[in-house]
Amino acid sequence: MTLPQELAYALVGLSSPDSNRIESAQRLVMHNWMSVTRLGDTVVMLPAAVLCLTWLLMEGATQLALWWCVLLSAGLIIVAATKIAFLGWGIGISALDFTGISGHAMRATAVMPVLLYLTVINTSWRIRLGAVVAGMVFGLLIGTSRLIVHVHSPAEVVAGCMLGAAVSATFLWQLHRRVAPVLRLRERYAMPFLLLLLVPVFIAKPAPTERWLDAVAKTLTGHEKLYSRGSDRWKSGV
Repeated sequence: MTLPQELAYALVGLSSPDSNRIESAQRLVMHNWMSVTRLGDTVVMLPAAVLCLTWLLMEGATQLALWWCVLLSAGLIIVAATKIAFLGWGIGISALDFTGISGHAMRATAVMPVLLYLTVINTSWRIRLGAVVAGMVFGLLIGTSRLIVHVHSPAEVVAGCMLGAAVSATFLWQLHRRVAPVLRLRERYAMPFLLLLLVPVFIAKPAPTERWLDAVAKTLTGHEKLYSRGSDRWKSGV
């Protein structure tokens, strides 16, 4: 019996696979992970990134706001470029089942460490470090969810987490290097901003980013038929 199966059985109080409730248990586990993976969707992470930007601008940290825009935009562009390259031209690494960097993993590890850090910026260094670590763990959780729901390969998730971590770490380094001594965010903004993130989780549908990327790839290549993970011509290198 595999670990996911054991988990599914435990959730519904089963001790053996000889039950008609196994399928229901597995659906429950998958539903829960789908809920987790949705937290890394564009409709949640983009508003979170905008909240960071708004907060910085409200405090007059214009340089930091510019750095945040540039770094996050660069990360998003790299993710999109890898996916379009595969869809349009089959550029990937078949041995690693790599067809493009995970956008969910990248966004989560790029945005959440920064957002959580800003909410506790006026506290001790230990609390600030803990906030960054919590943000990174959140990104890893989102990446794990992408594996469990069978959307990405391990290589794609690892690449996404590494890219996102590079974005957030570079921004936080710039914060301390440039304007940290004069940046004192008002903590009364923290809770309202964080609560706003719950709104898209409950009312917004997942952003159709894959459809947008398909459209861009078709426009750039002029082909109606795109490469896919199961494409024989990609696996054979044709």
